Amino acid sequence: MKVVCVGAHPDDPESGCGGTLALLSKAGHEVTIIYLTRGEAGIEGKSHEEAANIRTKEAVAAAKLLGATPKFLGQIDGATEVTNEWLSKLEQMIREISPDIVFTHWPIDSHKDHQCASLLTQQCWMRSQRKFDLYFFEVCYGYQTQVFHPTDYIDISAVQQLKHDAIALHDSQDPPSFYKEGCNHGEMESFRGAAIRVKAAEAFIRMPAEGIKGV
Repeated sequence: MKVVCVGAHPDDPESGCGGTLALLSKAGHEVTIIYLTRGEAGIEGKSHEEAANIRTKEAVAAAKLLGATPKFLGQIDGATEVTNEWLSKLEQMIREISPDIVFTHWPIDSHKDHQCASLLTQQCWMRSQRKFDLYFFEVCYGYQTQVFHPTDYIDISAVQQLKHDAIALHDSQDPPSFYKEGCNHGEMESFRGAAIRVKAAEAFIRMPAEGIKGV
C-alpha cells in the first residue's frame, strides 16, 4: 500500500501517529509524510528562516527513522490558509502519490494550523476520483485535540520506543515536554492501549465514505 500522513508542523505526524507509520513502513508499505509548514514560528529567538532550516533537518531525520519520505507543502507556520490555491497544491501532491490510506489532524484541534491541514486534506479526499481511507489522529488530547471518540486503535507496543526516538530528534521542540502534563503523549498511549488491552496504542477516527460525494 501507499500511505500518506499530512501534518501541520514537523513533529505533529510523529507524535500523532508515528507508531502506526513505523509499523506500516516495517510491513513494507510506502509511507510519505507531508508537512504543511516547516515550523517557521516554532523556535523562540530564531528568525523564520533559521527555524525552518533547523526544523526541516529534524523532520527529515525523524521521517527517516520511521521509514518515511518527507515532503513539504510550503505554507508558513502560524499563517496557514485554506484557499483554492493551497488545495490544488496539496491535491496534486496527493494525486501523484495515489495513496490507499491518509492520516491527518482532527478538524477541531485547538491549533489553527492543525485545522487547516485537516480541512485541506478532507477536501482532497472528497474531490479524489480514487477514494483513499481517511483517518484522523489526536495530539495532546484535551489540550489541543477535543471531543475525540476513536473508531480504530493500533497496537504500537512493539515500536513505541522507536516513536519516542523519532520525537526526540525534534530537539528544538523540547522533546521531554511531549510527555509532561498538558501534552502527555505517554499517558495517551497507555490510555488508548488499555482500551484494547495492550501496552500502548494510537487511536483514530475514520471518515465514513458512505453517502459523501466529491465536490
